[in-house]
Amino acid sequence: MKSLRCISRLTSPHNLQPCHSSHSLSRNSSFLVLLLRTQFPSIQTSLSHSNFRKPDSSFSSGPVIRSSMAASTPTTSAETGTKLFSVIFVCLGNICRSPAAEGVFRNLVNKRGLDSKFRIDSAGTIDYHEGNQADPRMRQASKRRGIEITSISRPIRPSDFKDFDLILAMDKQNKDDILDAFNRWKFREPLPDEAHKKVKLMCSYCKRHDETEVPDPYYGGPQGFEKVLDLLEDACESLLDTILAENKHIFDS
Repeated sequence: MKSLRCISRLTSPHNLQPCHSSHSLSRNSSFLVLLLRTQFPSIQTSLSHSNFRKPDSSFSSGPVIRSSMAASTPTTSAETGTKLFSVIFVCLGNICRSPAAEGVFRNLVNKRGLDSKFRIDSAGTIDYHEGNQADPRMRQASKRRGIEITSISRPIRPSDFKDFDLILAMDKQNKDDILDAFNRWKFREPLPDEAHKKVKLMCSYCKRHDETEVPDPYYGGPQGFEKVLDLLEDACESLLDTILAENKHIFDS
């Protein structure tokens, strides 16, 4: 009964008031899931986005990732059989920053005529938006720059650590959540021992900007989405140059 009273307090309107920062909501909802699973293991519990609105935020108490989604991504070209260089961009919800990064990078690759050499994808550390298109504000801002975003949100999965050569996190919390997921999954299924070295911060490739993280534009105005695209265009250009320089055996074949 003590546990039920605790749950009641956690789910009361006072404790779940919407706010401009999702940090407190994340703590409450994540703790609620943990409490339910601990005290009532027979109950199948999931926090849907319809009940707990948590947008693509930089704050996260840990990834909510279903490791059962383990479909493998082809890493060789179906036409030539040659090795593809695989890059996946990751944020929290996979509706703002990471789909934009995917779109920006894909656009650069296509302009250089290298689309047959790359596999490009994006994902989130949570599955609240799974199956949804990217935020319409981000799609509109990207389209004004001639960049189409067509990706559908999905959570990161264990096979991504095998299938992708680089995993680009939009902020430090995303990076920590990706690494936490890897450290859990590697004990349950075979994953490359050095896969954690694939995880890097997106802004580590920026040349013209000093920011260390790609900020979440969800709660801001149009200028926030433009800022994200400025950072991504800078980082993606440098990222592509770095990949080409360090993997001549793939791109010279």
